[in-house]
Amino acid sequence: MIEPFSLACPIPITNYSHVTLAHGGGGRLMHDLIRKMFLSAFGGDNTSPHDGAVLDPPTGARLAFTTDSYVVSPIFFPGGNIGELAIYGTVNDLAMCGARASWLSVGFILEEGLPMERLWQVVRSIAFATQRCGVVVATGDTKVVDRGKGDGVYINTSGIGVIDHDLDIRPECVREGDVILVNGDLGRHGIAVMAKREGLELDVELESDCAPLWEQVKSLIDAGVEVHCLRDLTRGGLSSALNEIAEGSHCRLFVDETKVPVSTAVKSVCELLGLDPLYVACEGRFVAFLPERHADTAIEALRQAGAPSPSVIGIAEKAGETEVILKSCIGTRRPLDMLSGEQLPRIC
Repeated sequence: MIEPFSLACPIPITNYSHVTLAHGGGGRLMHDLIRKMFLSAFGGDNTSPHDGAVLDPPTGARLAFTTDSYVVSPIFFPGGNIGELAIYGTVNDLAMCGARASWLSVGFILEEGLPMERLWQVVRSIAFATQRCGVVVATGDTKVVDRGKGDGVYINTSGIGVIDHDLDIRPECVREGDVILVNGDLGRHGIAVMAKREGLELDVELESDCAPLWEQVKSLIDAGVEVHCLRDLTRGGLSSALNEIAEGSHCRLFVDETKVPVSTAVKSVCELLGLDPLYVACEGRFVAFLPERHADTAIEALRQAGAPSPSVIGIAEKAGETEVILKSCIGTRRPLDMLSGEQLPRIC
């Protein structure tokens, strides 16, 4: 059972209401921080501070490994916070390899002056997310930087996942004729974070789509869908993901803009600010490539697994031509290129 969220910080905040440089100095304060806050949340008596973790993967299993860092600003946003984002982001990266996340490392870079209660909220969110995903925090690290040099907290996570099926899921496996499918509407995370950061008051409540994706991926595999490629739509959004897959697969990808699900709220904010939702980051959305004959099965499986609006948005048209073509809502065709930079920095 997942423990309910609690704000009762285990650190004696009467003495240390904020993070100090000594909390990263290797002495008693750091020892107390790790023991009383991190280990109590992540592992209790079953975890001990050691230089590493010894893992026991299933015999003969294939493993996937990934790493990522999270510097989102603000660290709390509608629908989530940096702690949940770090866990779900790494779990999702493994899911895109067809792997079930089993072990994570969590590294904290804390800024001197960060309120302990605020750090505890992040830690509790991490504990909740790991329990929700069934993943173990096997090891970690803590550093403290001078006031003004860390923006509160940065988090680095690495993850190891187990692949217990025979599918080979990667861009090189995309085939001419594969349909392109997304599991839900696009752009919620980037717009929610940006609105919070800039203090925008929206007419509708818009929350991040930050969520774990393994159960949806597992539903495709369990349904017998021949999944060729998966990619989560984080920085750069749908456009960057498709361009990366086109390059890896050496296929021309065709996307129909009228079939791409975008909520009215996201579309309205993007129109107001001159943003393109096809480039806006998500944290609970992915694109899948699979044979056309499996499209209906895939959509039904995703719906049963809780995907909000799975939709076929395009097709891999022609092998040997590395490009992405968008059919716009007015019927014209144009290349859908990567941006040279970022529309919205610091969103993950």
